[in-house]
Amino acid sequence: MIGVILSAGMGTRLMPLTKEIPKTLLEINEITLLERMIKNCVNADIRKFIVVVGYNKEKVIDLCPEIAEKYDIEIEIIANEKYDVTNTSVSTYLASSFIEENELDDFILINGDNVVDPLIISRIAASFNTGMIIDNFKELNEESFKLIIDDESFNEEKTIANGKINSIGKQLDIPSSTGEFIGISKVNCDDVPQFNRILERLIEEDPQNYYDYAYKDLSEIKTIDFVLTNGLKWTEIDDLADWENAQKLVKELEG
Repeated sequence: MIGVILSAGMGTRLMPLTKEIPKTLLEINEITLLERMIKNCVNADIRKFIVVVGYNKEKVIDLCPEIAEKYDIEIEIIANEKYDVTNTSVSTYLASSFIEENELDDFILINGDNVVDPLIISRIAASFNTGMIIDNFKELNEESFKLIIDDESFNEEKTIANGKINSIGKQLDIPSSTGEFIGISKVNCDDVPQFNRILERLIEEDPQNYYDYAYKDLSEIKTIDFVLTNGLKWTEIDDLADWENAQKLVKELEG
């Protein structure tokens, strides 16, 4: 299994923290967000990584050999040279097309600005099908990347649901929404070609599209596991308030 970490964005809402470095190199307890997420993945037996870089890419590129040596892992760097005029669909496609062309493996796709309970990574890694981590506990708001799942069916433990994605996006009606996609997912190697064709269409429509939308079309033709957080904590880091929350969460998780 491969860990794909998207680390190309500029993080403009976090200025001045990101004036000289990308979000993924922000440190909490003297550990960068990138290293912390890689460590979580290594604990889930993931040993190969692709890091997609863009903004201030040289600083990430310089750090990756040190992380690779520390955890005895492989890190492939792929650059999104158009990071300032594209979005996550393009960064994801650069990595997933590389995986398809080289006939590699299943991959876990992670937004590089996430701080999560390590169990979240373990759960998505253990899912049988292509899957998405869905927060079914957090109170939703207008900024939440929500989804509505049709024909939900749950496993006995109530930890995984299956079904088709009816709608996905921030604009959805909150009471009708199943939960929030937290920016961590998995694509089985058998599903990579279809996933890539969908990404190609999204990018052709608008290179500013999010990769998240690809899962809606994929759910029409493939089984997707919606792996529930069931209260496990996480945060994305989009602005300074999120940054404060991330520091509190790390303190809670790590002491």
